[in-house]
Amino acid sequence: MADASDLGFFTLLARQPSLAAAAQALGVTPPAVSRRLAALEKRLGVRLLNRTTRRLSLTPEGERYLEDGEHILRDIESLERSLAASRETPRGLLRINATFGFGRRHLAPLISEFAKTWPDVEILLQLTDRPLDLTEHAMDIGIRFGAPPDARILARKIAVNRRLLCAAPAYLAERGSPARPRDLQNHSCIVIRENNAAFNNWQLADGKQQTMVKVRGPLSTNHGEIAVDWALAGHGIVLRSEWDVAGYLRAGQLVRVLEPWVGSSADIHAIYPQRHHLSATVRVFLDFLVERFADYRADTKTDRSAW
Repeated sequence: MADASDLGFFTLLARQPSLAAAAQALGVTPPAVSRRLAALEKRLGVRLLNRTTRRLSLTPEGERYLEDGEHILRDIESLERSLAASRETPRGLLRINATFGFGRRHLAPLISEFAKTWPDVEILLQLTDRPLDLTEHAMDIGIRFGAPPDARILARKIAVNRRLLCAAPAYLAERGSPARPRDLQNHSCIVIRENNAAFNNWQLADGKQQTMVKVRGPLSTNHGEIAVDWALAGHGIVLRSEWDVAGYLRAGQLVRVLEPWVGSSADIHAIYPQRHHLSATVRVFLDFLVERFADYRADTKTDRSAW
C-alpha cells in the first residue's frame, strides 16, 4: 500500500547528491537513510536508486516513482489546503523578493492590484540585483527564473518563460538574419553579464538538440533592460527572457531570429520556505500570480496592461 511518508522521504532523497546529504537534510544518520531506502525497495520489489559512495542516480523505476509520487503529494497538499481554506483568510505581512527589472515592471503593478482585493495583507517588496536567501533575510516569497535552486525550498511555477533571440528590423535589414546558431559568431551580439556565468556563451536548444555558441559584440552590460534598449536601437542580437521582450515582439519593434531556437530554461517560479506551505496568504497570492501570468507570451493575442 502506498505510504505518503515514503513518497516524501524518496522525493527528498532523490533531490540530494548523496545519502550523506539526504541524512543531513532529514536530521538522521546515513545508515538510517540507507536502511529506510532498502526497506522501501524491498516493499516495492524494485531498485529505485543506483548509489555509490559519491553520488546517487535514479533507475527508470525510481524516475517513475519520483514523478508520480510528486503528483500524489501535490494532490494531498491541495486537498488539505482546500479543507483549511474555509477557515483561513489572507492577512498580515507578506515579504517578497524579486529582481529589479521584473519586480518593477511586472510584479509591482500586480501587487497594487492584489492589495486592493486583499486590504488586510501588508506587502513589503524588496528588489535586489541578486536573489536573497529567504531564511536569512526573513522573506516569505522569492521570484526566481529557471529551475528551483534548493530541494528544501518549496516552489510553484508561475509562468512558462523562454529566452528568445531577437533583434531590431533595422539591424536585420543591414546585417541579415542568422540561418543557424553558429552564424551568431558573425553578428554583433549584445551580451548580459549575469552572476558568475560565462556571459558570452549562449546555450541554445530547438527541442531536439542543444548547442553552445560563443558570441561577441561591442556592447555588454549587467542590466537586462539596457541590453534590450540597445537591441531596440539596432546594435545587435540579444538573448533575453520573454517577459522582457514580448511586448516589443508583438509591436514589431523586435523580431525573433533563429526560431525555434531558444536559450536555457527560464521558467518563472515562486519559492517559499517549508513553514509557509499551508499559509493562506502565500497560497492566495501565488494563485493570483498564476492567473495573471497565464497569457504572458510573445505569441499570445491577449493584451495585458502589465506587459
